[in-house]
Amino acid sequence: MSNTVLTFTDRGIYCPAGDFFIDPWRPVDRALITHGHADHARPGHRRYLCTDACAPVMIHRLGSISVETVKFGEVRKIGDALVSFHPAGHLPGSAQIRVEVAGEVWVASGDYKVVPDGISEPFEPVKCHSFITECTFGLPVFKWDDQNDVAKDLNVWWAKNTADGKASILGAYSLGKAQRLLAMVDPAIGPILTHGAVENTNQVLRNQGYCLPDTIHVTPDLNVKNHSGALVIAPPSALGSQWARRFGPSSTAFASGWMRLRGVRRRRAADRGFVISDHADWDGLMSAIQETGAENIFTTHGYTDIFARWLNTQGYNAQVLKTEFGTDEDDTAPTGEAA
Repeated sequence: MSNTVLTFTDRGIYCPAGDFFIDPWRPVDRALITHGHADHARPGHRRYLCTDACAPVMIHRLGSISVETVKFGEVRKIGDALVSFHPAGHLPGSAQIRVEVAGEVWVASGDYKVVPDGISEPFEPVKCHSFITECTFGLPVFKWDDQNDVAKDLNVWWAKNTADGKASILGAYSLGKAQRLLAMVDPAIGPILTHGAVENTNQVLRNQGYCLPDTIHVTPDLNVKNHSGALVIAPPSALGSQWARRFGPSSTAFASGWMRLRGVRRRRAADRGFVISDHADWDGLMSAIQETGAENIFTTHGYTDIFARWLNTQGYNAQVLKTEFGTDEDDTAPTGEAA
């Protein structure tokens, strides 16, 4: 097998045969985008290509851009490369990108999780010779509980706070995680209020037909006293802020895979942590890699060195790929956490 289907440059992952980049971190002529998070979909590219389900939120975040779309599974010929996008399960519209040149197939995973979440298009494994995989949670300690069990705990927490006369403030990334949590909670418990960053994203996804419960946008003139016992969903940066203090007595929680690590909840200034992530856990990473049938594995953003060394002991040809991904709240390891 050649090494020229995808190459690795200081601007991003590059395909010479098609003259395009995948999730480049510096401005390029043509960028193929896996999903709309800020570390993968950056401003400044001349042309963008993504799934039709990804485009609306990307346009919402990046403004006026030149974007072309494809459907999941649709094959597009770009130069001498055949390209297709396949569900990554990370968030609505997210994709893995398959690139085939002269019969050799590479897949760039972007971010992914293998367990269906009830809102994102479920992950589909793609056969390939070489697989570029994230490993945000690439340690055996990271194993996720069943989503139904997490939902039950979340609703019990909210209901108890309501009974105690408290608001429930839940910190979650505004694109993907917040909507997943909305699909998990029981609206019968009380009203659901949202920070503007979350509500704006909700509206983009609702307009596409994604089903979300009713929410109330927290505007400056909203009288929060009229919404007692509410669940408030906001970006993690809002926890402990002046914005959050307007809700009066409250209990705060943070939803992230990092809640699996001891001490993180305290540093996040939260009363409660819910272990839930839009990235694959250890078992999910291993099953995804096995299902590709790939011999060559490139590990990106996460516990890259440890994960690559483990894969090499399992018979894979694994190496670390240095990238500039992993800069949103859910990707970034909490300060002070070491592998």
